[in-house]
Amino acid sequence: MKSKLSHIIQPVFFFLVMLLTFYTVFRKNDWFQVFASLQELDPFYFICAAFSAVFFVCMEGFMIWLLLKTCLKTNLCHFPMHLRPAGNRISLFRCFSYSFIGFFFSGITPSATGGQPAQLAAMKKDKIPLGSGGLVLMVVAVFYKLILVIIGTCILFFWKEELAKYFGNFIMLFYLGIFLNGFLVAFLLLIMFHGKWMEHVYLYAEKICEKIHICKPSSKRKEAFHHLISDYEETLQFFANHPAKIILTALCTFIQRGSLFLLTYFIYRGFGLSEYSPIHIMALQASVYIAVDMLPLPGSQGISELLYASAFASVFTNPYLAPSMCVTRGLSFYFLLMIGAFVCLNSYIHKR
Repeated sequence: MKSKLSHIIQPVFFFLVMLLTFYTVFRKNDWFQVFASLQELDPFYFICAAFSAVFFVCMEGFMIWLLLKTCLKTNLCHFPMHLRPAGNRISLFRCFSYSFIGFFFSGITPSATGGQPAQLAAMKKDKIPLGSGGLVLMVVAVFYKLILVIIGTCILFFWKEELAKYFGNFIMLFYLGIFLNGFLVAFLLLIMFHGKWMEHVYLYAEKICEKIHICKPSSKRKEAFHHLISDYEETLQFFANHPAKIILTALCTFIQRGSLFLLTYFIYRGFGLSEYSPIHIMALQASVYIAVDMLPLPGSQGISELLYASAFASVFTNPYLAPSMCVTRGLSFYFLLMIGAFVCLNSYIHKR
């Protein structure tokens, strides 16, 4: 009963947040002027921006495909024939679908918590061993956060004063985003390199919480954390055994992140603007992304739009700020969310 109720509440909450976002962000704008400005957008740059959005998700699928091939090189006999169409290879297009499924469920759940479980469920249906699938997704997730922290740190050291001018009162959100992402990466690395020590720390902290009645004793919770430690230690071993693939994954993650930030520059050029360089626009968009990435809102709706409007107010001239936000956010989130929904529906119908 609780599971069915959560399936109803979650999409309702998502659409309520979406409607509230549209009302809050656009209530002060003249919609006729927004639509008139949208008609001025160069179709070539619009197509480039749309391609960048799709490329962002497909690049994750490529990394999943690359790592799965390595992880399961000796276990391809477990794969059904439709996943290895030629030369006993895993289907790249199926891995693209895993990525879109992950994007969809990340977009509709707070803090993107639903993406990886949905991807693992899809892999399980394709008879991919959960251990292998989980390992690959962990590698991708670690680099996904690590590259974002590296980009954010570079912005903080080399572009701090400029960023403060653009963000104004929202600058604390950027610091919070850097802190939360950095803390998560540090936590994951500690688990990888010092798993046993982290397990002792966790057990000690759990005992204290039980004594002061913050939580009840639970063997399942201990077992779950033990499995988490084991999984990330296995990820570290995978790193050590495949350095070339790991370096390639890191490079692909950097390109993937860059493609999403480049999308905003295409929209900027599409409106005939050229005052700022691609690096300038990408750094500003990356800063917005970092600031909202870890906030507990489905798809970071609402705050993403508000922060974009504040940060880019002096970059896009007045008639183009709201239209650019519509197109940028529409392509980078809602457009990909619709593709993800279609992929999920198609996968469900196919399995039925």
